[in-house]
Amino acid sequence: MTKDKRNQDLRERLLVFSVNIFNFLRTIPYRREYDVIRFQLSKSATSVGANYEESQNCSYKEFIQKVRIALREANETLYWLNIINRLNIGDKDQCQKIIGEAREIALILGSIVVKSDIKLKTNRIKDHETK
Repeated sequence: MTKDKRNQDLRERLLVFSVNIFNFLRTIPYRREYDVIRFQLSKSATSVGANYEESQNCSYKEFIQKVRIALREANETLYWLNIINRLNIGDKDQCQKIIGEAREIALILGSIVVKSDIKLKTNRIKDHETK
């Protein structure tokens, strides 16, 4: 698989992830105390894909920074999903699948950051170069 194909696949995967989050949020009961969870989860989950999209048209250092932000958002998404899981609200099967996907996304983004940092530190990329 080419680098461009992997990149396109990840972009699509992040888009599908965001849509799946919104579908999952519909299964959470509408109670006032769950509003903050619903709001924060929707923000963090969609921010993963949004930051990765932004990373596609940046300098290499900016690319790494945007992917780092996407990784932080993925970790925050996991936090909110774990709260939902512990509160035992929402569709259980759907929640478990989304938690698994969020973990995989965090691992992928973490790998990109680590490899990019190594590349940058070994001076193989100048700041003005593209990915």
